[in-house]
Amino acid sequence: MKNLAHELPTWARVSEKRLAHIGRVTELLDSWARALKLPPADAIAWHDAGLFHDALRDAPESELRSAAGEAPGYTTDMLHGPAAAARMARDGELRQDLLDAVRYHTVGSSDWGRLGRALFMADYLEPGRKFSRSDRAYLAAQVPHDFDATFRQVLRARLEWSLREGNRLFPEAVTLWNAVR
Repeated sequence: MKNLAHELPTWARVSEKRLAHIGRVTELLDSWARALKLPPADAIAWHDAGLFHDALRDAPESELRSAAGEAPGYTTDMLHGPAAAARMARDGELRQDLLDAVRYHTVGSSDWGRLGRALFMADYLEPGRKFSRSDRAYLAAQVPHDFDATFRQVLRARLEWSLREGNRLFPEAVTLWNAVR
């Protein structure tokens, strides 16, 4: 796995552990883009989604709240997506699908196309996570063969986990589930 530190923006706030996660997510997205034979512009967007999704994950709360703007009901650990998307837009990023993928990668969005859905899956399926390794590896391998069915399985798993843990289901996640089930 290559080190992506040189590709991150100067405003990124990531620990070595977070950088390794970003690398695994980006590597997974890159491999899916190749397997799916995406056009070069789409493959670059998938790579950029992996790179930027957690670029502010280790930023202080005050910086996150300042950058995130409106993120109703989001806890501090969920603000990094909206904050990174806002910084990207301020830096001139115009790819709305990329901005939306980064902004909503923790909760989901029914407005997503394949880019947002791919990032949502890669963030969950990346091989460095310690839970359900064989199940997640199987799902990751299925993405190029049945993208939509795999996405539904990942979304279901994430929602079921939230319910088991007694966590809140955000309206974005519920709307997304209703759109894909």
